[in-house]
Amino acid sequence: MKGFYGRFFSIDLTSRTFEALPVPEEVLTVSLGGKGLGTYLLLSHTPKRPPGAFDPENPLIFSIGPLAGLKVHGSSRYGVYTRSPQTGIYSESYSGGKVALSMAQCGVDAFLLKGACPSPVFLEITDQGVIFHEAGNLWGMDTYEAEEKMKTRVGDPGAQTVVIGPAGENKIRFSVIESGKWRAAGRTGVGAVMGAKGVKGIVFHGAAVKTPHDSGRLELLWKRVLKKARGNPLVKSYQTLGTPMLVGMMNTIGGFPTRYWSQGSLPGWEKISAEGIHELCEVHSSACPRCFMACGKLTTVKEGPHKGLTILGPEYETIYAFGGLCMIDDIGEIIYLNDLCDRLGIDTVTAGNLAAFTIEASRRGKINETYRYGNAEDVATIIGKIARREGIGALLAEGIREVSKAWNLQDIAIHVKGLEPAGYEPRVLKGMGLAYATSDRGACHMRSSFYQAELSGKIAPGTTEGKAELFVEYEDFLTLFDTLILCRFYKDLLSWADLTDMIYGTTGLTLDKEGLRAIAVTVTNAARTFNIRCGVTKESDKLPKRFFREQLKGCEQTLTAQDMEKMLTEYYRLRGWDDAGIPPSEGVTP
Repeated sequence: MKGFYGRFFSIDLTSRTFEALPVPEEVLTVSLGGKGLGTYLLLSHTPKRPPGAFDPENPLIFSIGPLAGLKVHGSSRYGVYTRSPQTGIYSESYSGGKVALSMAQCGVDAFLLKGACPSPVFLEITDQGVIFHEAGNLWGMDTYEAEEKMKTRVGDPGAQTVVIGPAGENKIRFSVIESGKWRAAGRTGVGAVMGAKGVKGIVFHGAAVKTPHDSGRLELLWKRVLKKARGNPLVKSYQTLGTPMLVGMMNTIGGFPTRYWSQGSLPGWEKISAEGIHELCEVHSSACPRCFMACGKLTTVKEGPHKGLTILGPEYETIYAFGGLCMIDDIGEIIYLNDLCDRLGIDTVTAGNLAAFTIEASRRGKINETYRYGNAEDVATIIGKIARREGIGALLAEGIREVSKAWNLQDIAIHVKGLEPAGYEPRVLKGMGLAYATSDRGACHMRSSFYQAELSGKIAPGTTEGKAELFVEYEDFLTLFDTLILCRFYKDLLSWADLTDMIYGTTGLTLDKEGLRAIAVTVTNAARTFNIRCGVTKESDKLPKRFFREQLKGCEQTLTAQDMEKMLTEYYRLRGWDDAGIPPSEGVTP
């Protein structure tokens, strides 16, 4: 089938060997690569009782979609799949930048790492195979330095690298995999799994070339999408403001999580909004290959103690986590904390949540240390201790579930299945409550991006009527984005008919909307199957009770347990799952 190489590299880190194994065409037909293929391999290479996240036999899988390497807008992305050390369940994480193009040049559709190296290595992967390089001298380096060292050693300036930082080496359960300095496969702790396997990084380069089924069809689609984008106000907002444009919107409606989920707006939020960033920093737009959104913002602090510091960002989720939850209204300090996390290889969303939770513990006398809201140095101290597993950081490194138990603060801890939510308050946006409860990786906003439906007025934020039905359609549509591995920001420029053209032009498969949704259902059921094997039940699909019993300050909207039960019951029915949340076994599930 066009668009695929029909094989993957199985890399045994224990024996330092590899082999190229076939991917059956029938698997690619029902999975479409990306998340579908990654989930199939995860299920195929783990027993019915999956090994623990740090067990050598827990596979770490990198996958690309059929679009990687082809001329398709928003296709320069890759995915990572494993059992999460943060949640103990299904893990998926995605990243943009240039890496996916180099992965595609390696001549395979996926890379499966199993076993563990007795001493640190980095891998060099090409279309000719896998080379194991000793990396003891790289162990302990931050992500920026290690990436440059690996590229230099390989000697190909066009090669692209993924790498972990000290946090991943120390198996901090929410460590990330970084690339291009500032791009991250950022949630669920994939970097910690890589660290447990003794792999500092991977360098990809090669000469393999993909051939689409109908390049003319893809060219017409390319032009059609460009035409749709011209004058589109949302595209213009991404190009000029990036994701921080959401700061003003969420504060205005009272849905910006603040003071560890007790308020819906931050006093002085204007200073950390997109407009504030442009006023206080030097900002230049940056784009992934084959993308006109240019949503990335190369930002340099102009004044203050961090003058001259440059990062790609900060993104909305980082601003909410450090700015809202920790109540830091200085954008220079948020950029500093963002840079610190990138160098160490730590997820900024979880870091901000845990820092704010620690501040709450300090205020309530649950710990001896003193930490304060609004103090960036306190937050930086917490992050440093986490990365080194030093003092209080040793406990925080284990994640919110263990921390809240140890401090007897389970009643205020905010997470679903061990993963903290993104910056969209479910007491204001009820559909996001359903998203957090049902996402296959924990409290995730990306699986459906349903906040957009509620913010745009497509469905009222406070209603539950008809919400599950629209949510399931959003989720199916974006599951296909994750099998193809397309950027989420193209969701408003592409229709079901466009996806049909895209898949036909790439693979030759002829699929209507019903056929496309059938693939999405198969992939969703496969991820749920893995979660059930990991012990997920209906009780796992619940929001923290605090959301039901505690009203946001200054906000009249509420979320009830009855609201959630109604939406969840309807969601299960629409998914074809039984009352316990168990799907039929079919399709991609081995």
